[in-house]
Amino acid sequence: MPTQDELFSAVDALLEEVAQNDLPSPAERRRLREAAGLSQTQVAAALATRRETVASWESGKNEPRPPQRAAYTRFLEKLAERFPAPAPEQPTTPPAAAVPPEPAPPRPPSVPVLPQPAPPISASPPAGNTQQTSAQQRAVQRPGARPSARPRPKTTPRKPSARPGPSASPVAADPRFENGPLAVIDVDGDQMAAYCVGGLVLDVPAKNIAALVDWTLTEGRLGQSRLHRHGRDADPVLVLTPAALERYGLPVTLSPEERRAGRLHEHHKVVKQVKRAELRLTQLGFGPWARLYRDPEGARRRCVQLCIPTWGALPVEEWDDKNDPRLPTMPAADLARFLGTYAERVMTPRGTTAVTGLELMTALRPPTRAEKDPETGEFQQAFNTDALTELYDVVECEVPDEHPMLKGRFARHHQRTPAEMLLEEPYDWCRELTDDECMKPYLVAVDVNMAFAAAANGLTVGLNGPTHLTGNPRFDPALPGSWLVDLSHVDLSRVEVGGRTLDADRLPSPFTPRGDRPEGPAWYATPTVAYAVELGFEVAPIEAYVRTRTGRYLDPWYKRLRDAYIATMADLGVSTALEGEEFLHAMARSRHTDPTLALVLKAIKATAKGGIGKLRQRNRGQVPYYEPWPALARPTWRPDIRAAVLATVRVSMHRKIMKTAAATDLYPVAIGTDALVYPSPGPSPLDFLPYTPEGKPVPGTFRLGVSPGMIKHQGTQTVLWAEEQFEQHGGVFNIANHIKNDGTAAEGE
Repeated sequence: MPTQDELFSAVDALLEEVAQNDLPSPAERRRLREAAGLSQTQVAAALATRRETVASWESGKNEPRPPQRAAYTRFLEKLAERFPAPAPEQPTTPPAAAVPPEPAPPRPPSVPVLPQPAPPISASPPAGNTQQTSAQQRAVQRPGARPSARPRPKTTPRKPSARPGPSASPVAADPRFENGPLAVIDVDGDQMAAYCVGGLVLDVPAKNIAALVDWTLTEGRLGQSRLHRHGRDADPVLVLTPAALERYGLPVTLSPEERRAGRLHEHHKVVKQVKRAELRLTQLGFGPWARLYRDPEGARRRCVQLCIPTWGALPVEEWDDKNDPRLPTMPAADLARFLGTYAERVMTPRGTTAVTGLELMTALRPPTRAEKDPETGEFQQAFNTDALTELYDVVECEVPDEHPMLKGRFARHHQRTPAEMLLEEPYDWCRELTDDECMKPYLVAVDVNMAFAAAANGLTVGLNGPTHLTGNPRFDPALPGSWLVDLSHVDLSRVEVGGRTLDADRLPSPFTPRGDRPEGPAWYATPTVAYAVELGFEVAPIEAYVRTRTGRYLDPWYKRLRDAYIATMADLGVSTALEGEEFLHAMARSRHTDPTLALVLKAIKATAKGGIGKLRQRNRGQVPYYEPWPALARPTWRPDIRAAVLATVRVSMHRKIMKTAAATDLYPVAIGTDALVYPSPGPSPLDFLPYTPEGKPVPGTFRLGVSPGMIKHQGTQTVLWAEEQFEQHGGVFNIANHIKNDGTAAEGE
């Protein structure tokens, strides 16, 4: 006779068996989750499983197994009660079974694996196609199997997230690029597969690299529409996994000699194979970001870019988490999601994040356009007046030490003075704590969101070559450029902010990166000199190099990166509507919400910072000292624009420091690029940031929030910790970037 426990166990097993037969279709599972605004990562965390497992349940590749199955079933049942499926539309044409089927179309060279989610079975054929072949019907009815023949599937559009805050604005799909901007090529059993954006997987019939390129150009339907009507479409990118490299006869890693050269040897069998197929390589050769192309067909480019992470295409300091690298072992589907999300929100990667940041400027402000000649009726090339279109003469004070212009002007290791060189850089400043500050228990670090991008917003820059002004010209803040002027007379102790004077000894100078007061004439960018005037001091330039044709060249670049940053933060649960304590809690949660989106966020920030840096790309050993390096040959090599952005970063930060000091009598003790450290009575930024009696931030001061230019909490340490650090390092040093988000010291940064 069975015991009561045994009977209960048998009943539970029977109920579980019933539940296993009661799951909705894979497409319905995904619909319910998206209707609730939940990510696969959140569902996986609740069910104590992996995100990839939830994705396989929603694609029909696998089915849930105990013990998660019963819980997953209950989860879907509750969602179905809240989000019932919409009623199906009545068919306006006879059912497919009543229409004689047409002969099945020939099998295309590339057959897609089932996208996620699987297309729902419908009694009525899709719009625009009143007939459905029996082969197509069988393909739809076999979830998880590779269909034998069916039309090329469209990726299923994502539904808006239910989380608060903005999301990426919808863009009409371009049928030429219906499979997305890029694909990750991997081995799936004995078949090559292309993992695309949105979970789409395509069969790849190509047996070698040359065939892979041709498949991409003819069948892949990969690429990205131009970002400006006068620009050009982005070339498709193929990311090759280690397994794909081995299958195509390529090394998983480069040899030391090949690493130094940055490319495969020209005698490698794959390079020869590519040349035999009459494909061309750029001058960079077959390297981590190889471009292979054929001659254009009319106005249509035929170029494919290969991205090879194991060769160094995605350096960890830009694309990955250096404390916990994930890209080397990231599954192909996740890698496609990571790079695909970045491509859709920023642009298709062109190389490093810095290279992509610079390319984004050109994509949004194309230098040329096609213009019709009214006399001949033929189209010819014309320049766009709002873009950087040609090379101009450079200015001696604006170029770096190794520039060919300086050959013979100075000794090889001569250290140019501020009167000889424009030195606009971010802050690297610190000071000793006062006795009163040592009595406060905490040091709180905050950093400015997207500081470089925020500084570019609304900034007027020069679009033409320099004009040399001599004979003590009058300063004009509307003219971007470089000014030789003595600002040593600017005394911050004489400046009144909000009706009170400040302690100048606890303030950095706004005119030098080290925060030291200038000692004589020096070169400054226009925003720096304009700030001296704003503080109430007269300026008397000695000479200047200015640009007379101006514009807000970086505005669309800023807006694109801003939207990408805010959309990604919203996906991580941090919206622009959050303030104060609510914002701080959301930021703390966001670090553990979605590791893949966290990498997207890092790449967006690196794109902003690196793109500005590329405006004055230096010689990195490419050619001998004082010889021209490749970057000098492009119109976007503009050190004056970089200087204007960095000057704006520093000046904007100093302006808010002054306002905060006037409101609270608190001063920073260290500043590193975009991070500031304040003594505080409590561990939170809310313990020292000034607020009005109505609970609003004091105008002009630092403000917590997610938008570029606002600040977030970087970390907290004690004053005792700082004193120990000073003692270990033998004196005061910059601790601004040594306090991490988790409140520990970031040694080695």
